[in-house]
Amino acid sequence: MSVAPSLSVIIPVLNEAPGIRESVQHLAALRSRGVEVLLVDGGSEDDTVMLAAPYVDGILHSRRGRAQQMNTGALASRGDVLLFLHADTLLPDNADQLILDGLRRTGKTWGRFDVRITGTSRMLPAIATLMNLRSRLSGIATGDQAIFVRRDTFSAIGGFPQQDLMEDIEISRRLKRHSHPLCLRHRVSTSGRRWEKHGVWRTIALMWRLRFQYWLGKPAKKLAEKYR
Repeated sequence: MSVAPSLSVIIPVLNEAPGIRESVQHLAALRSRGVEVLLVDGGSEDDTVMLAAPYVDGILHSRRGRAQQMNTGALASRGDVLLFLHADTLLPDNADQLILDGLRRTGKTWGRFDVRITGTSRMLPAIATLMNLRSRLSGIATGDQAIFVRRDTFSAIGGFPQQDLMEDIEISRRLKRHSHPLCLRHRVSTSGRRWEKHGVWRTIALMWRLRFQYWLGKPAKKLAEKYR
């Protein structure tokens, strides 16, 4: 009988062929220590699944939507702790030890990493610093920060809310009722492509506007239309 892994990494993907091989290859050290890595595809029309398959422990298929895909992965996973990882985000090599030791030491039920944003714009380091500070002060994490949570706590809150945007904000709110997050100062590295593609200042303004409207109670579905 196989022993259940202590940590499962769940990666929702959709048309990530250009960078997915590098991302999943980067998890080799974790897999060698027994970490489970699952890829959840939302209907990719490129070679994402084929390129990733040799480097993960399982490929799952789900209805499109990051929240739905992550819930699908969580349901199929075997770990005591779940880590939700964006396809363009790279973890520290000792991420499993940092998470498991940190949760055990603090008694907290969930957490996230600080983030570093890669790219050519000089604004990206400042954006990352502000994201990390805001998260530490508010207790709200973003998906770019690689949210992790104990399985029993994830089940107790019903998983990710079935909404098209701000699922990371909403799940953070629900998780805060169980404990304040474990804010690891070790950094994950995430791509700044969306900021650079649409313009750094324009993207910042859009995200702040959407967050403010969500705080005012505007439905996530409406906000997702603006985001797209």
